[in-house]
Amino acid sequence: MVILRADEIRNLDRSEIDEKVNDLKLELAKEKGKIAVGGFPENPGRLKEIRRTLARIKTIRHEKEEQ
Repeated sequence: MVILRADEIRNLDRSEIDEKVNDLKLELAKEKGKIAVGGFPENPGRLKEIRRTLARIKTIRHEKEEQ
């Protein structure tokens, strides 16, 4: 259920990575908003996967900046 694999992220350029981060943050905010209102997320495992993918993207982006 991986949203983006590490090798896929490494093949993206800076602007595409930033776009993916913004999209994932928006999706995470929407899912958390549903929960805050008292609803249930459609797929609870998706929240965890979004957070993991965001961390993966930020790690790879930081590695690229160091080079």
